[in-house]
Amino acid sequence: MALDGIVTRAIVHELQLCIGARINKIHQPSESDIVISLRGQGGGRRLLLSANPTYPRVHFTEASFLNPQEAPMFCMLLRKHCEGGVIESIRQVGLERIIHMDIRQRDELGDLSLKRIVIELMGRHSNIILLDPATGTQLDGIHHVTPAISSYRVVMPGFTYTEPPQQHKQHPLEVSKDEFMALSRAVLEPSSAGWLVDSFSGLSPLIAQEIVNRAADSEGDALDFEPLGTRLWKAFAELMEQIRCQDYHPSSGLNAKGKAIFSAVQLTLIQEGLHTYESISECMEAYYGDKAERDTVKQRVSDLLRFLQNERSKNIKKLDNLEKDLEEAGDAERYRIWGEILLASLHQIQKGDKEALLINYYDENQGTERISLDPLLTPSENAQRYFKKYNKFKNSLAVIGEQLDKTREEITYLEGLLLQLGDASMNDIEEIREELTQQGYLRDRGRKVKKKKKNDRPTLHVFTSSEGIEIYVGKNNLQNEYVTNRLAKPNDTWLHTKDIPGSHVVIRAAEFGDATLEEAAQLAAYFSQAKESSSVPVDCTLIRHVRKPSGAKPGFVIYDHQRTLIVTPEEKRIKSLPNIIK
Repeated sequence: MALDGIVTRAIVHELQLCIGARINKIHQPSESDIVISLRGQGGGRRLLLSANPTYPRVHFTEASFLNPQEAPMFCMLLRKHCEGGVIESIRQVGLERIIHMDIRQRDELGDLSLKRIVIELMGRHSNIILLDPATGTQLDGIHHVTPAISSYRVVMPGFTYTEPPQQHKQHPLEVSKDEFMALSRAVLEPSSAGWLVDSFSGLSPLIAQEIVNRAADSEGDALDFEPLGTRLWKAFAELMEQIRCQDYHPSSGLNAKGKAIFSAVQLTLIQEGLHTYESISECMEAYYGDKAERDTVKQRVSDLLRFLQNERSKNIKKLDNLEKDLEEAGDAERYRIWGEILLASLHQIQKGDKEALLINYYDENQGTERISLDPLLTPSENAQRYFKKYNKFKNSLAVIGEQLDKTREEITYLEGLLLQLGDASMNDIEEIREELTQQGYLRDRGRKVKKKKKNDRPTLHVFTSSEGIEIYVGKNNLQNEYVTNRLAKPNDTWLHTKDIPGSHVVIRAAEFGDATLEEAAQLAAYFSQAKESSSVPVDCTLIRHVRKPSGAKPGFVIYDHQRTLIVTPEEKRIKSLPNIIK
């Protein structure tokens, strides 16, 4: 993984800004993440501690998080022991991915007490543990490890804290040239990066390959053994001296295989898309932010996705059945004609006949009709049977047509919700869930939730155009309703992809330039089902020409006086627009 001992050392160096800061608030937005708000020295900052099994990390953050209505137990414990406390020290264990944060606070009796938060950044074994350093007793961990899971170490309240198993590797900042050369001679392939990872703590395969790459670039790929070992030592020593002096240059980009990589040092392995950053926090926020949020969103919406996909499948099946019924009902007129022919030809039919070949008096050519009969019925009863079929299908045609329209609307609505979940941020998910509850798709979870006031509004996503004009984007139906029907003024401009599910976009200004209109159209196309398409048609009109039909589902509107723009969504351009969440 990219987050190795060297990145951890850079993080700890940056976190020294927190020493002396007071912990103001602690939140736990997800089962693996803790957000600590600081004030005083280093104040105004927020610190993210994440034991996410896929994206474990620690760094300052500017991101916004949706906090649960009820704080989890581990969060409540951290608040009890750490809120209001002062951070006394933050240090790394060796060059491992383990950080100790000591916090001094007054307990219930007013006595000073010291607590330690241990952050272990070890992939799927990552954890955040609160312990009493005086006794080594764990107060709790964000992820429990029971004796049934591990016999080596238990992470549970009341157990003594045990460090992760030692790997017995050499500390790369303390190794001498002779020791390094001896290790290189002991391996069969010193040009392979694997032996560096196996020999030194804190080195990831990425950094090991970087050392090998620098050694190869320094004097070509020499085949003789000793010069290669010397060049490896030189590349290793230069990099370690940089780390020893805390001289970091965070960067990210794509390697030769197109895979995204990052580190606290400049990487010669980056082939394209090089980005450099002022701090390691900024680098990690850019690298992990979207990935971690998308991963968390996927976990949060998995049940909604399954539900909506099942509802969509049921409606598609219903649509197929209705179309079959419509096709069958289309034969209603034929059943009336058969009934008439049978009544006119009763003398030619006997009870027990299975079919009758009769002249069709309604046909200009007087052709014959082969009519199936029920042998158990009389000729008159067979005629009445066809009249009943005729009346049944005639009456059902109107109902089937109405049901077809409703089912198509339902499928469009569900597909719109699926699209919105695909682009949803953490702040949007609960609004989509609330909408489904309001519309009767989901039952209320039974929790006592505060009723929303009439003036309460959903989350608002606000972009600023290159001309400084505010552009509002609704990312779910509740937001679309609010932006279009309540927030916008009659002379504001409204945009939406033509005949394609997507977001409502509103330019909050009566006057603006072509650049703002183009960027608003880009936003409408980007936050739509046509996100990956080119030449997307986007309709724009004034809000006064947009209205919601009576009884329509949330987010559904009709409009006129529109003109259509053709745009191709550009992700880079969209992300360059300043945006905030209100």
